[in-house]
Amino acid sequence: MAEDEVKEQKEDTAVTTVTASSVTDSSDVEREKDSESENILEQLFANENKLLTVEDGDVSIDSESRRMLALFSDGTYLVDEAHRFDGKVLNFTSTARRRKLLIHAPKYVSAQVLSAVYAYAERGMGQINISAEEIDDYQMQADFLDVIRRAATQKVSDVHVVVADSTQVLFRINGMMERVLEYNKDWGEAFVRTAFASADISDANYAQNEFQGAQKLGATPLRGSNGRFKLPHNVLAIRLQFNPVAFGSQYLVMRLLYADDNPNGNSDLRSLGLGDREIKLFYRLRATAVGLNIIAGPTGSGKSTTLQRNMIKLIQEHHGEINVITVEDPPEYPIPGARQMPVTNATTEEEKDEEFNKALSAALRSDPDVMMVGEIRSLSAAGLVFKGALSGHSVWTTLHANSAPAIVTRLRDMGVQPYMLSDPEIMKGLISQRLFRRICPYCRVSVKERMEDPSFERLKTALGDFGIENTYLRGAGCKYCGHKGVIGRMSVPEIIIPDARFLQLMVNDNTKEAIDYWVSELDGRPLREAAIERMLKGYIDLDEVERWCGLLDQRPIY
Repeated sequence: MAEDEVKEQKEDTAVTTVTASSVTDSSDVEREKDSESENILEQLFANENKLLTVEDGDVSIDSESRRMLALFSDGTYLVDEAHRFDGKVLNFTSTARRRKLLIHAPKYVSAQVLSAVYAYAERGMGQINISAEEIDDYQMQADFLDVIRRAATQKVSDVHVVVADSTQVLFRINGMMERVLEYNKDWGEAFVRTAFASADISDANYAQNEFQGAQKLGATPLRGSNGRFKLPHNVLAIRLQFNPVAFGSQYLVMRLLYADDNPNGNSDLRSLGLGDREIKLFYRLRATAVGLNIIAGPTGSGKSTTLQRNMIKLIQEHHGEINVITVEDPPEYPIPGARQMPVTNATTEEEKDEEFNKALSAALRSDPDVMMVGEIRSLSAAGLVFKGALSGHSVWTTLHANSAPAIVTRLRDMGVQPYMLSDPEIMKGLISQRLFRRICPYCRVSVKERMEDPSFERLKTALGDFGIENTYLRGAGCKYCGHKGVIGRMSVPEIIIPDARFLQLMVNDNTKEAIDYWVSELDGRPLREAAIERMLKGYIDLDEVERWCGLLDQRPIY
């Protein structure tokens, strides 16, 4: 902005006064009665005065700017007093004057007054009865949606809200935590209550001292918002987990589930990071008409996304001529062509297990060709999954396990009978995966530029000169990666198509012998080798490989 325009803005500030008949500051708003708030709004909107900056209004601004300013058709210009010198406000003022819009000197008001103005405009002139409590609720709904929108633009996987003496909002971006916002404690407590109230699937009441789960669906507006507040179009749903933590604090984690850009469903496994080898193995597994295929990994490792895309691909390969039924608690992503059965009418873990088992039993009686089970979470669920695999169906599911071989160990520890675990006609595919950050190809640096780093010697010991010549590290960041040094994440899997010997060795707890057999006789490739291959191709860096697979100069676990 030009220097004289900034000077003009500040001069306007000096001569502007705010009267009680027009707008009030934040302390006045707290003391005003509902009737006085109505009078303020009536005066602002009198004589068919129009709010130009309302969403889809005559003057287009983003949601963050609407929290800071409002411009009316008669030139009345309201600005949040806390943002009077904010860049967005100064730029808007300058742009409006260049466009020859009617704009008077700004009148500085509180955030609550701006919220009431937009609420009044969006509800319509016929509904003027807005109480102080409604204004606060509207403001917090706007704050909740702004956090979600900000996260969605960066494809954040999880939003963490930690309420203690102050409130911190952290985003998990590409697997790493980043603190992005900080507010006072009161704001945080109100934010958590608003998040709970927004949920479409939740307990009846919010209990601060209890662990509670909930889900907010993207297709429905926030409660009490008259349809005004909806999630961004690319956010399919939000899983909410409310946790009490020590010393009276609150801890909310929101998992954002994103919709595919393709409305018919994305079946592209390669875009997730899978190479030719893994693509071929997945094809072989989809070609089996019966048996059990399990995708394992920790929370946040991309299991559900891989499973969803694989199921879409399976349906497409069969031209939609098969009956695919899913049982999920609750469904996370749409699978076009499948019948997705939710498990939602339960609150306690015992009720969830009971309802989950009911849904599984119902699915088995519904003439499926292929079943997809969201997760094996108990022995009873495992029993029904194996029943499906034994009764002539192809079954796909997920499990929390550390590796592909460990899937057998995990199921054995859950109580699944050894004779089923050692049968290759049942156990068709064992898959485990992790998500690795993909380094930016424009600002990455060769490992040779950081020869003083201890990882350099470990790399040289493990892979020699070839590793040195072909390995890169995360760069400082550039315009292409948003100055992060990384561009998204990629899936790195290990896949076992077991035979009877491998399974028997695992059931007998001969893990090392089973893994040696898998690698030498079944052409197996563990996660470590798959990750190193991608590192040598320049997709991921040395630090990321060592983060997930251990130091390179250490003997691998397998």
